[in-house]
This record gives sequence, C-alpha cells and structure tokens, in this order.
Amino acid sequence: MTDHLVVGAVAAIVTFVTTPLIGWGARRRGWVYEPNERSVHTEPIPDIGGLGMLFGFLAAFATAWWLDVFQPLFASNSEPIGVLVAVLVVFGVGVVDDIFDIPPPAKVTGIVIAGLVLVWFGVTMYFFRLPFLDVIILSPDWTPLVTVLWLLGMTQAINLIDGLDGLAAGIVAIGAGAFFLYSFRLGELDLLTQPNIGPLIAIITVGMCVGFLPHNFNPARIFMGDGGAFLLGLMLAISTSVVGGRADPGTQAFVGQTFFFLAPLLIPLLILGVPILDTAFAIVRRATRRQALDEADKGHLHHRLMDLGHGQRRSVLILWTWTALLSAFVLYPVLTGENPTYLPFGVGALLIVLYTVLHPSVRRQRESGIS
Repeated sequence: MTDHLVVGAVAAIVTFVTTPLIGWGARRRGWVYEPNERSVHTEPIPDIGGLGMLFGFLAAFATAWWLDVFQPLFASNSEPIGVLVAVLVVFGVGVVDDIFDIPPPAKVTGIVIAGLVLVWFGVTMYFFRLPFLDVIILSPDWTPLVTVLWLLGMTQAINLIDGLDGLAAGIVAIGAGAFFLYSFRLGELDLLTQPNIGPLIAIITVGMCVGFLPHNFNPARIFMGDGGAFLLGLMLAISTSVVGGRADPGTQAFVGQTFFFLAPLLIPLLILGVPILDTAFAIVRRATRRQALDEADKGHLHHRLMDLGHGQRRSVLILWTWTALLSAFVLYPVLTGENPTYLPFGVGALLIVLYTVLHPSVRRQRESGIS
C-alpha cells in the first residue's frame, strides 16, 4: 500500500507543478477555449491541461518501474508497454482535437486504435460474470470488440461529464480511489489474477486528478480538454477491465455475497454511476430529438442542477457527493466482509435529494420563474 501511495503522490506532485506552466504556454500560443452559448465561463481559458496529467502519469509510471516492489509487474510482461503506447495514442488524439478541432470520426478512430493497442499487448479482460447467469469467458474473437467498446464508453462518459470546473477530475478521483481500494483488497484476498496492473493504474489516476484539481476547481484557470478527458477515460477503462475482467469468478463465495454477486465487472459501473448515467441520458435525449450523438447540448446533469438554481461549485459538490456515496456503498462489503447495511446509504441518498431540491437557491429560482 505504501509503495502505491508513493507512486500516486508522484503523479499528484508532477501534475500540480507542471499544469500552471502548461497554462502559461497555452495562453501564449492561443490554445484556449473560447466562451460560447454552451459554456459557463466568460473568458478564454487554456484547454490543454491534460498535458500536465500526462506528465504526472509518465513520472509516476517511471517511479513504479524503478521501485523493486513492482518488478514482477514490469518484468517479462508486455502490458506496461501497451498501457504506455495506448496512453500516448489516446492523449495525442485528444490534444490534437483541443488545438485543431478534428471531426468526431477521427477521434473515434484514434480511440479505437488505442483499444487495439491494448488488445495487442494483452491489456484486456479474460472473463466476466453476469448476475443471475454464468461466467462468460471471452474468446480471442470477442476480446478486441469488448475492449474497444469498453474504452469508447469510458472515454465518452468522462468527456461528457467534463462540463463544469472540477467536475470530471473530482468524480474520477473519487471513483478511481474507491476502485483502487477495491482492487487492492481483492489482491490481498488472492482473488485477483497476478501480476495485475489495475491497482497501479487506479492510484496513478487518483494522483493525476488530485494534482490537477487545485487549478481546475471553480474558478478554473485551465481545462483538461479532450486530451485530459480521453486520458482519464483510458486509465479507468484499463484499471476496471483488468480487475473486473480478471477477478476470480468464484468470489461469490466470499463473505458479502450480495456485493460480489453483482459481479466484479459491474462494480466500476456503480462507482462511476454519475458519468455513466449522464452518458445514457445524453444518448436517449439526442436520439429522441434526432440529433447526432456527438452534438453538444446543455441537457447534462450538471446543467440541470444549474437550471434548478445551484451555482457551479454547489452543482459540482452535489455530483461529487453522489459519487462518494455510491463508492462507499461499493467499498463497505469488501472492506468489512459483510453485506451492506442499506438503511444508512438510503438515508444518505435521501438527504442529497432533499438538499438538491429544497435548497434556498432552488426556491428563489422557482419563485423568480413564477413571477
């Protein structure tokens, strides 16, 4: 655990130190996001902050390679090389879009290439269990498709939720932190195929987000851009697939059966419930309006919270709290060895809902709309 935390700290420090320098350089070169009818900011802001995250990842990855405890992971194992190449590919696609605004098919193609890189180097899931059904072992014919679709889903989910200052970075930090604890605990229980790169990728993701947040929280001085969003989506896709898709199918026999019966692969879907739910709503919303799926709008969860009367910071904190509650619900069984006690989590969810709809700012917004 200590070595993992050291690697995460390196990612956080390097990201924190390099991000302001990147923002300064981006302003000089005009690499900024201009305000428009969909944005909530009123002045141009640098939008290649993901480069700071990339530097944080590279420094943390190099640190892990240097530490003896991670040698079984890096020795005679092609997965770290695959992760590194995929990171460079997917970030390159995102940052080129941030600077030159490339068409959506080009972005999808780049992400697909990154997914195929993961497949080539073996960074894939092996099997997964469907609730109430059986364990499904992925054949070589299905592995590329599942890997690419999983990567596309994660990258788009993070990209879509990145609409308010600090929202995406905070949600990913909470979710990745919860998933690190989950995967690390599975490793301690010998329920995870080893060596497994998932816990390392998860803690590096946490560090990248923690280092970036001080510069990105409202009022933001820099945005992560598509480069950062795609990078975080890739990191989540890797960690969740190599953990959820390699956890021992017999884990339902472990204490806390209700938790594990949901299948390890579904755990990250619950932890990342906010961005995944937002993505699902966006697909349905645009399909019913006969809009292109890549056509931006202001119907996301964070926009709806602001329409209710919540400011940027409060809207972000509400969605952070939802992510934290879902993560706590997921972590409780694996850390305690008991099935979750549903009442406290239900009360927590109710309190968040009541706070969201009954806050004085919401009442004032409603009254001003009526008048």
